[in-house]
Amino acid sequence: MIRVSNLVKDHGPARILDGVSVTFGKGQVVGIVGPSGSGKSTLLRCINGLEQFQAGEVAVGDTITLTGSPTPPPKTTLLRLRRAVGMVFQQFNLFPHMTALGNIMSGPVYALGKARAEAEAIARRLLDRVGLADRAAAKPAQLSGGQQQRVAIARALAVNPAAILFDEPTSALDPKMSAEVMRVIDDLANDEQVQTTMVIVSHDIRPLLRIADVMVVLERGQVIYSGTVNDAPPGYLE
Repeated sequence: MIRVSNLVKDHGPARILDGVSVTFGKGQVVGIVGPSGSGKSTLLRCINGLEQFQAGEVAVGDTITLTGSPTPPPKTTLLRLRRAVGMVFQQFNLFPHMTALGNIMSGPVYALGKARAEAEAIARRLLDRVGLADRAAAKPAQLSGGQQQRVAIARALAVNPAAILFDEPTSALDPKMSAEVMRVIDDLANDEQVQTTMVIVSHDIRPLLRIADVMVVLERGQVIYSGTVNDAPPGYLE
């Protein structure tokens, strides 16, 4: 589903990603872990076209390819990429002037061109799925952090993406709210009808060990392990 080949990303003189190559299959749940500064979030941002990279390639499916270049990809390529790959950020990034329902409807209406009635039906179904059917009319400022993040997950799902990238989805939350969000992610990961590839960056390795099909360990911008939990060398996933 997603193939990253020899990806190199520099920030000024610092090399953040140093020849990263990973593959994420259709419907897989992938956990990405590593110490702070290892390049985890940068990798997600490169995959989703939010950051340019100096060398290497990112391929999504058979039709979308990003290559290392000093110039941005064409807008048409980025639009197709964003339709195929959703992203859930640390700080929720909801539209503050829209209700929870409106935030979730925005993708189907503006990115996919669906009629508002159809988009509303999709949004209400997803609000119910994340346990917020009764908060459809609430704006982000009226929601807790955990509720905002659940709306953000529903918004990412609303365009039926082939993959969703989760960038530290619980890092800004207290333990109770973090547990709420992880229950939603657990539910998606365990739903056999959901064929969306899920790539989750997190400092909290414990829930990832429970739900991930594959774990990727980054250190100093390089992949030092990619494989199943059971096959990892001792100490890699602690």
